[in-house]
Amino acid sequence: MLEFAICDDEKMYRNDLRKILGTSLELAGIDYRISEFSSGEDIIKNFKETDYQIIFLDIEMGELNGVETAKKLRAANRQCVIIFVTSHPDFVFQGYEVRALNYIMKPYEPSKILSVLHTALEELEMSAEKYYIIEQRSGSVRVPLSKVKYIFSEKRLLHMVAEEETYTFYGKLSDMQSLLGEAFVRIHSRYLVNMKYVEKLGRNDVLVCGEHLPVSRSCRPELAIAFAKYMLH
Repeated sequence: MLEFAICDDEKMYRNDLRKILGTSLELAGIDYRISEFSSGEDIIKNFKETDYQIIFLDIEMGELNGVETAKKLRAANRQCVIIFVTSHPDFVFQGYEVRALNYIMKPYEPSKILSVLHTALEELEMSAEKYYIIEQRSGSVRVPLSKVKYIFSEKRLLHMVAEEETYTFYGKLSDMQSLLGEAFVRIHSRYLVNMKYVEKLGRNDVLVCGEHLPVSRSCRPELAIAFAKYMLH
């Protein structure tokens, strides 16, 4: 789970930032938790209990300002990503001494926050695990997409074949393709395959973990390009 901290003495700005971050992270299927703090003293006190990986830190706070707070946080964890929040651009130069990754200005621009968030995730060297949520009668199941080998359709049902289990649910393969991104490639009107698991590309089929899956003529050119790109990575 990705641990976030927002430290700002103004509740309105904490709420705004939390909403923008939460919407983006949920759409990306990233498992996260956001903790809020209203002072530098408060976040330092709780920092020992939770290892926050990305911290949004207001520079202009009460007795302990953002820069001094950042120094103490950096001393406790040299790997955490610190992003300063400020209403005054003159303050941003103070971020260099504590290795702040970036800064965002108030009032917030969602596009800037999302850009900084993406950079922060790269800085942590994590392509945070993405999940697909399947709603079942017994409750919701989170399936890590990195463990899904392929998906195939059968009438109105989709079968998601993962490493350890196959999940069956109602859905359309075309909807899944738009949701899952370029890691999953259409190889047939009924099949989507995770390029990570493709072992061999045949004339009319593809080998996925020992299984031969059909490849249609119309899908073959795109599959060949995707396979070549994946092999070059």
